Amino acid sequence: MAETTFLLNGETVTVTGEPPTRTLLDWLRERRGLTGTKEGCNEGDCGACTVIVLDGAGAQRRAAAVNACITFLPQLHGRAVRTVEGIAAPDGRLHPVQQALIDHHGSQCGFCTPGIVASLVAAGLRRDRAFDDVLAGNLCRCTGYAPIVRAAEAVDPAFVPDWIDDVPPEVAPAAFAPETAEALAAWYLANPDATLVAGATDVGLWVTKALRDLPKVAFLNRCADLRRVEEGAEGLRIGAGVTIEELRALMAPRQPSFAELLRRFGSAQVRASATIGGNIANGSPIGDGPPALIALGATLHLRRGEARRTIPLEAFFLDYGRQDRQPGEFVEAVTVPAAAGELRCYKLSKRFDQDISAVCGCFLIRVEDGVVTGARIAFGGMAGIPKRAARVEAALLGRPWTLATVEAALPAFAEDFTPISDMRASAGYRMEAARGMLLRAFHESRGTPVSVLEVAP
Repeated sequence: MAETTFLLNGETVTVTGEPPTRTLLDWLRERRGLTGTKEGCNEGDCGACTVIVLDGAGAQRRAAAVNACITFLPQLHGRAVRTVEGIAAPDGRLHPVQQALIDHHGSQCGFCTPGIVASLVAAGLRRDRAFDDVLAGNLCRCTGYAPIVRAAEAVDPAFVPDWIDDVPPEVAPAAFAPETAEALAAWYLANPDATLVAGATDVGLWVTKALRDLPKVAFLNRCADLRRVEEGAEGLRIGAGVTIEELRALMAPRQPSFAELLRRFGSAQVRASATIGGNIANGSPIGDGPPALIALGATLHLRRGEARRTIPLEAFFLDYGRQDRQPGEFVEAVTVPAAAGELRCYKLSKRFDQDISAVCGCFLIRVEDGVVTGARIAFGGMAGIPKRAARVEAALLGRPWTLATVEAALPAFAEDFTPISDMRASAGYRMEAARGMLLRAFHESRGTPVSVLEVAP
């Protein structure tokens, strides 16, 4: 049983006697009687359980909306949490977000409203007014969102709540929450059968949906060195604990198409918790991070005890459900080469927001004097692993970058991939989508307006 200490609505609490996979949502409702935080989907999709989690203080403060349904209590060790019950001022005055939702009729049945309040308040603390993105992870079946957005726009962006000075408590290091990669490496070497939890956006569903028991767990969010980003001559080294939202900010000025792909990576709540290391380590064939990183030529840094090794990221994925990772070995970082070139990323899904890719294609094609001198093309959703289109790349290399060359390379997709049919797409649709993405990459590189090309649903 893990002992966890954190700040809850301004009060320091220490939780004992709970299993390490006790979710924050269940604990809030069943142990604390804080039932404003609702259970909707219990898998991090609907946002009804959204709460605000604060890290650091002063200029180092980070405020994030997170899904309490897939957040485990030990992940809160040394952090601060605000639920909807703790958002108003101490004297009972409503937060402007709460008042605006009343004034603009932003709540009907009200079930989703506490989560929407938490998402908008967290966005206000970050000065984030991209409300379509902020609210993509909060589902409302009553209002159609228009009054919610009107309420959000009416709030003074400079407002600062009275509780902004919440300072997470000082806590002692805990075995379940190592403070450094060094401590993690030693612990994991001695406990190779344990489950490592970074953001829990995937592992959380093992517990809430698959009802799996995870008797031995380590939580990585307190490993500060796993969240380190270093830029050097070889490129950008990104720690495995960097969140998808932090990665999006890193990529925006460097690879804007990749950053846009990451904007569609789940919801704001998921991006605030999910990590790039977790996205790689779980080995999903439809994860959106690996295809882009493979196309960029990224290398993966693995650690087992004191031993470290570096491999091309594409070599990490062996087969469906199998990765090149030894017992007790974990993902420590990923390096994106400097001056990799301009990456183009395309994600095809049934919904624009909050949906898993049917096909994700990423293209880095270098052209000099009209001739293709380099090509790295990687896909998710086309095979049992994230995979390069090696035959397509070969069909392009050394040839003029023309429509005729691209069309001649299209049949090579059938040599690279044998996609499956499932609930997201048929094999034939996936193949046509992949070919269409290469054509789109070509036309966009030649300046054809995107609006002309967007013909797929």
